[in-house]
Amino acid sequence: MIVEKFPDRIIEIDQKQYLYFGGTAYLGLPTNKQFQDLVVHNILKWGTTYGSSRTANIQLSAYDSGETFLASHIGSESAVTISSGMLAGKLVLEKLKKQTDSFFHLNEIHSAIQIENSFPVFINEKLNERLLDSKPEKITILTDGVPSFQTEPADLSFLKQISNQKEITLVVDESHSLGIIGKNGSGIYASIDFPIKRKILVSSLGKAFGLTGGVIASDSKFINEIKEIETFTSAAGMNPAFVQTLSDASEIYKMQHQKLLDNLNYINSILIENKHIKFNKSYPLIYLLSNELVDKLKSEKIIIASFKYTKDAEPLNRIVITANHLKEDLNKLISVLNKK
Repeated sequence: MIVEKFPDRIIEIDQKQYLYFGGTAYLGLPTNKQFQDLVVHNILKWGTTYGSSRTANIQLSAYDSGETFLASHIGSESAVTISSGMLAGKLVLEKLKKQTDSFFHLNEIHSAIQIENSFPVFINEKLNERLLDSKPEKITILTDGVPSFQTEPADLSFLKQISNQKEITLVVDESHSLGIIGKNGSGIYASIDFPIKRKILVSSLGKAFGLTGGVIASDSKFINEIKEIETFTSAAGMNPAFVQTLSDASEIYKMQHQKLLDNLNYINSILIENKHIKFNKSYPLIYLLSNELVDKLKSEKIIIASFKYTKDAEPLNRIVITANHLKEDLNKLISVLNKK
């Protein structure tokens, strides 16, 4: 389906209007007038792009503003912006390859943090024995903040069971939790408190935060190491107008996050529990476990997100709630889901 303008809460297809519950604009920012005005103001100040290395002799204060905000918002010592979430993940893996003896992954992680020769954390629902042995080694565990098909943050309590002979680095892709979960949408990074050497956040900023780019957050030492990698120094940074907007929009993020929470609480109050639906009032995705429901919604002029992550995978059918949806939109959606 091709549309001619940004798909917000309503989209037009073949000259017919549909309610739209798809995409990843969780905070509804791409069409938010106040947010757009900030972006335009910063483009007029910082230009449409800045194609220079971050290590060049001329440094832009926009990066300091935005990255200071991100570190404070996430609850990390330091943060650095990157041109995309995918590149953020690949940069972290590039660095960690030289510091890691073995990689492990939890669940089906996003391709941004996938690496060859990684072992599963769990095998047949039991902790991988390699994590329990007494062999001293440096390990890196890779996980999404909220795994695909799930509506709650990844359970990381298994970290307490890993042998104390392992030096653990944890990498969390928070592309679908930053801006959504935690106080004011701070994500899960700050709440991770386990006996590990280091934790690292990578995330796209093009979802909840509404701006093309990515972020890496961790302790200052690791972020400084990232800034020394040739892949970082030889690439242009995130658009400085967008990075400055991150800082300038801090109050808008809070306001939109509260609107999102209000919408989720409202859905929770009217949605009837159903075995074909997976929903959590703290998370803006409703997974449909029945393809019939997808067709039923479309017949009621409601379009949801339906796509395959990989060529051979089953379609991923999910309803995406944003801060921009109105109560009348939610009423229509839930009336369809509540029908037997």
